[in-house]
Amino acid sequence: MRIIAGKARGLKLITPRDLQIRPTSDRVKESVFNIIQSNVYDSIIVDLFAGTGNLGIEALSRNAKKVYFIDGSKDSVDIIKENLAKTNFISQAEVISGDVVAGIHKLAEKNVQADIIFMDPPYNKGLALVALEHIASKKLLNSSGIIVVEHDKMENMPEEMDIIIRFRRKDYGNTSVSFYKQKEEIK
Repeated sequence: MRIIAGKARGLKLITPRDLQIRPTSDRVKESVFNIIQSNVYDSIIVDLFAGTGNLGIEALSRNAKKVYFIDGSKDSVDIIKENLAKTNFISQAEVISGDVVAGIHKLAEKNVQADIIFMDPPYNKGLALVALEHIASKKLLNSSGIIVVEHDKMENMPEEMDIIIRFRRKDYGNTSVSFYKQKEEIK
């Protein structure tokens, strides 16, 4: 797993020794960033179920302003911090250890308005739906922001939820990525 573009291009990230964390593949990551690249520069990003920090660190390498990483696993939090140190992006990041829903509420209390929210939860556990509900209710996404959800191809992701609507879906083998925006932003 490596950084594909930007300031830290080519740098290999630390990955877990076991299969508890399932990092986004370079192929999927490159495709996602090709789709959202115009939204990354100077953006505020939230990386939910952050795992290794792969997506958020790629965004920092591509000149995102700040990334909030949230993960409930102590091992993941340690790996994210190691990867931030390795890439010299510590000053542009905040790592929140704990439940993703609690993390969303914490960011809402700080009035964080995300330009991009990455979400790569464990597959087929309904966690993406729960997170989407809380993102919508806490208004964590700014009016022109994008939510990028990686999920199992067979997982039934909603076309819309509250103020959020899916505008694109891409399949990569058994993995799919759904892209959401606020309804009023879809033209």
